[in-house]
Amino acid sequence: MLYKTPTYYEFKVKRDDARCIRCQVCVRQCPYNSTFYDEEEDRIYNIDANCVGCHRCDTFCPTDCITISRVGENFKENANWNAWAIRNLNKQANSGGILLTGMGSDRPYHIYWDHIVVDASQVTNPSIDPLREPMELKTYLGRKPDLLEIEDTKSAQHGYDIKNIKLKTKLAPQLELNIPIMFSAMSYGAINYNVCEALAMTAEAMGTYYNTGEGGLHKNLYKYGKNTIAQVASGRFGVHLDYLGVSAAIEIKIGQGAKPGIGGHLPGEKVTKEVSKTRMIPEGSDALSPAPHHDIYSIEDLRQLIYALKEATDYEKPVSVKIAAVHNSAAIASGIVRAGADIVAIDGIRGSTGAAPLMIRDNVGIPAELALAQVDQRLREEGIRNWASVVISGGIRNSADIVKAIALGADAVYIATPALVAVGCTVCQKCYLGKCAWGIATNDPYLARRQNPEIAAERLSNLLTAWSREIKEMLGGMGLNAIESLRGNRERLRGVGLTEKELNLLGLKHAGEGM
Repeated sequence: MLYKTPTYYEFKVKRDDARCIRCQVCVRQCPYNSTFYDEEEDRIYNIDANCVGCHRCDTFCPTDCITISRVGENFKENANWNAWAIRNLNKQANSGGILLTGMGSDRPYHIYWDHIVVDASQVTNPSIDPLREPMELKTYLGRKPDLLEIEDTKSAQHGYDIKNIKLKTKLAPQLELNIPIMFSAMSYGAINYNVCEALAMTAEAMGTYYNTGEGGLHKNLYKYGKNTIAQVASGRFGVHLDYLGVSAAIEIKIGQGAKPGIGGHLPGEKVTKEVSKTRMIPEGSDALSPAPHHDIYSIEDLRQLIYALKEATDYEKPVSVKIAAVHNSAAIASGIVRAGADIVAIDGIRGSTGAAPLMIRDNVGIPAELALAQVDQRLREEGIRNWASVVISGGIRNSADIVKAIALGADAVYIATPALVAVGCTVCQKCYLGKCAWGIATNDPYLARRQNPEIAAERLSNLLTAWSREIKEMLGGMGLNAIESLRGNRERLRGVGLTEKELNLLGLKHAGEGM
């Protein structure tokens, strides 16, 4: 007996045939074979089951004759069995495989940024106009000393002059950021060379940093080394002395917000000749990162790797350790700082990825906001907050989120999804297929050339410039003229619509409560 199950698809492509001029732009733009041209009938048809909703075809249609919409499912939903659950179940019944996805979790978990509001100055503490008065966003990442020793290089008879003051304390290596925003880890192979170059160009132009991810660094990008954070992950792909030496800092990746507790996988189809050369693996082979580092099973082991990397780079570069936001992040971060890390990066449950098991992405980890607040509080209570900087990522969407993150205790933020959206990403979550219609998460030369590094870098620079201006406006509104004055200053935040437990975890008062 033939067993037939319904075919579930997410999107319907509607075409106004009267307006369609058969230019076949949509056919050429779609890499998913969702659109084809029938020469005999002189008509363009769609295979809706192949559509991923990337909107490349309707964006470039010259006559605006294409509309893409989500379809109504042909089954009865209820509160427990919704379209998402039934569609995924049937995919697995058909394939017997693990469900994969890309980008960050889209489950309706509490977005705490949207339940936090910022204070503003009124009468007694006047606000500051950033257009008229200097406003400082410069940020330094790295270990800070417990105290500073200074000496006056001139005798007392000349009087006090700041120019005569000399710092006696030797500072640990620092990353100097003009703005408290960096580009998060996106590896060469997961995204193509053009996008990597655009990130590097922007980091250099804006005085910030971009992270290589676990894919190594293409030799053509070594010239951007002073704005590069070199990641060392469990697979050690592309890790060698030149790679470490050319970078400004090193990051040990322990975990990732989109897939805490598991390793990474770059499909062999994305491992081109150049990717294989950079990652130091055979062309066309899958790049599999193990879940743990096989030389790290304790904080002591981690300390050994931290100092091995410091020694390999003559103690001239700060070393960061990246973890996923999990239930005991505060205790883990404390151990990492005591192990010698100069920076702790925490990636929340909404952190993005090129590929992850759907169930892991959506059900493992905690929101970045809660982890950040608890880590900052724990380090302060233990008197070691100055030993390391804290960088947060996973769910940052705009400049207001950044202001709130810094007030909660972050020194800076990592962004990835906003950067990709700025260069064309429509968050269709199909990065793992390697067919990105916008030329981002693909190494297909025909598709990759859709990203022009110069144009992409200009758009990324515009984004960071706009956010910097908004951060200055918000600082001015609070009567602050430096980002340093906001860091960890939770009195400038209030919670709205949160439970007492959530407010306690975030270290916030409810809106309406005074100082």
